[in-house]
Amino acid sequence: MIEDSFMHKGLRRKLVDQVHSKGISDQRILDAMLKIPRHAFIDSSFLKFAYQDQAFPIASGQTISQPYTVAFQTQLLDIQVHQKILEVGTGSGYQAAILAEMGARVYTIERIRKLYQTAQSIHRELGYPIKFFIGDGYQGLPSYAPFDRILVTAAAPCIPEALKLQLVTGGILVAPIGQRDCQIMTKCVRTGEDTFEISTHGSFSFVPMKEGLE
Repeated sequence: MIEDSFMHKGLRRKLVDQVHSKGISDQRILDAMLKIPRHAFIDSSFLKFAYQDQAFPIASGQTISQPYTVAFQTQLLDIQVHQKILEVGTGSGYQAAILAEMGARVYTIERIRKLYQTAQSIHRELGYPIKFFIGDGYQGLPSYAPFDRILVTAAAPCIPEALKLQLVTGGILVAPIGQRDCQIMTKCVRTGEDTFEISTHGSFSFVPMKEGLE
């Protein structure tokens, strides 16, 4: 059972205030971050750092993103209740919890089986009705498309064409695009059958998005 003490809740309040001070204005995101026990998604050796605004290592050489980065990507998505969202890169499962807490219908895909299994286990305890898949994120989930929103949580050299085509018209995709240690947060809006509007929103650092399964 996941323990969520008064201490954890107090630390979350401080974290949410910090994220808000950095420019996250969507109250729904802040409320979701205030409710979700981030410490449940972090290895026990890092528990004392769970509510610092930092990224931390998780299994298989991956990371749980910095809370501000999670909030920033989520704010760019402009999520509405009941929207169907594809998350590419389940990772720890924390970002999926934020999306679900905001009322989205979340589909999440992960290529690393160990992460897929661990995130599923955590979410069973938390009770979020998230649909988990193991597969190649570059291909998305075409049999479940289209999606209102797509969120990519690892660095891709370019926006995968398969993902763009799984958006509804008017849908939004957010992904960190670039090579090596620095990527540009990119927002892609599908404006028509074959047309997309691209905007960029600052520099970030993510682990690389890889093809295939592990």
